Amino acid sequence: MVGIILASHGEFAKGIMQSGSMVFGEQPNLAACCLQPSMGPADIRKQMEDAIASFEDPDNVLFLVDLWGGTPFNQASALIAGHEDKWAIVTGLNLPMLIEAYADRMGMETAHEVAAAILAPGRDGVKVNPESLEPKKAEPQAAAAAGAPRGKLPEGTVVGDGKIKYVLARIDSRLLHGQVATAWSKTVQPTRIIVVSDGVAHDDLRKKLITEAAPPGVKANVIPIDKMIQVAKDPRFGNTKALLLFETPQDALRAIEGGVEVKELNVGSMAHSVGKVAVNKVLSLGPDDVKTFDRLKELGIGFDVRKVPSDSKEDMNAIIEKARTELNM
Repeated sequence: MVGIILASHGEFAKGIMQSGSMVFGEQPNLAACCLQPSMGPADIRKQMEDAIASFEDPDNVLFLVDLWGGTPFNQASALIAGHEDKWAIVTGLNLPMLIEAYADRMGMETAHEVAAAILAPGRDGVKVNPESLEPKKAEPQAAAAAGAPRGKLPEGTVVGDGKIKYVLARIDSRLLHGQVATAWSKTVQPTRIIVVSDGVAHDDLRKKLITEAAPPGVKANVIPIDKMIQVAKDPRFGNTKALLLFETPQDALRAIEGGVEVKELNVGSMAHSVGKVAVNKVLSLGPDDVKTFDRLKELGIGFDVRKVPSDSKEDMNAIIEKARTELNM
């Protein structure tokens, strides 16, 4: 695995490493090197050398640095001399860039491959709200022509095999957030993220925030449960690779009983509220949740209990029984 060194002025490298672990989980072959006001160039260089020596593969090292031309960059540049064929430096470190690096090194063998892959996500992560502040870009005529409206497919049209491919169906009270938009999306590669919720579908502000949180290249939609049931039966969506997000297990059960052909549910997080018991750090269940999961089990639904792909799977049966005991059911 490519080793990654985060290097910065001050504690920024440590802080963004902590942020990255919240989104993508704890990472191996990773080190934060921080230049403090009391330090000199040799001090941060020594941190970098120690980090490289600790990596499983010291022949493949990627430096993610805060600022081009600063001391951390200059020391990384000095270290890379003689290793340019395998090592790489990318500056302008931000969280989208870091998450992309974590995801890409799972399938890429060299630091050069990862460095090339993270440039676009790092740049795309710089956005502004309101969008009217974004400088206007002139679109080439060819691109404008290619984007001309094509119209809706007639009802009854069969695309592909006529069935949606569910690459992930997740229960998460936070719906679309960093862990989903980055870690899970990179892992399962959806073409569309669908938030299935009656409440959110009628909340214009939440809908807007969710659609804006979609990762680059993936469209996000918010639809009511009954609409999802209709869409699941529409053959025009046959080429869709969908990542479904449910706010509650009750919403997931209703969709599945209505005909949404999900075989497994990823249980990511369920917020605590009155009447629920915390069964681990991110899951709280109430009596109705236990009954709902029991019903899902009866329907043959499997469970994948993980916050992020790098986590180990937990035993859903044990979680349900723990909740049942603490709720005196």
